[in-house]
Amino acid sequence: MKFDTKAYEEKMKKSVSVYSESLTVIRAGRANTSVLKGVEVSYYGTMTPINQMAEVKAVDARTIIITPWDMTTLKEIEKAILASDIGITPINDGRTIRLGFPQLTEERRRELSKQISKMGEEAKVAIRNIRREANDEIKEMKKNSEINEDEQKQCEKQTQDLTDKYIKEIDRVTADKDKEIMEI
Repeated sequence: MKFDTKAYEEKMKKSVSVYSESLTVIRAGRANTSVLKGVEVSYYGTMTPINQMAEVKAVDARTIIITPWDMTTLKEIEKAILASDIGITPINDGRTIRLGFPQLTEERRRELSKQISKMGEEAKVAIRNIRREANDEIKEMKKNSEINEDEQKQCEKQTQDLTDKYIKEIDRVTADKDKEIMEI
């Protein structure tokens, strides 16, 4: 049999990885430096991530401190945070920027839970699209007489088993993040 599921399995793993990574920017009421991951500042004409131009650290469960290495960038960093959609107002004391994370309300937790579920469904769609891609290749191989009907069914079953495995993984990641948000 010439059909190899490895390439499709790698794509599915990558989809789960991207989904897990995207969940790190969701604020769960705790100070987490990854909320600044997508925030960039114009630094000498180049868009630069904050963590490449300042020390970013969580000093306690509700506070992140940003200390720029070049103090002239303090205002630009503050503007970039305000322009981003992280939903936290920075406090500039002249030397550092402080981000205070408020306690999540029950309503906000439900909103975040819905957002996580939606992202999980999008990740599952990505997995199913990979399955469709694999099944299209299997059908093409059958059409070109590279495999017989029994081999086609076996290949489709392997692809479905992979799909089920990675959809369960997405469900697990979603449940873990949902639990983290609801427990705070």
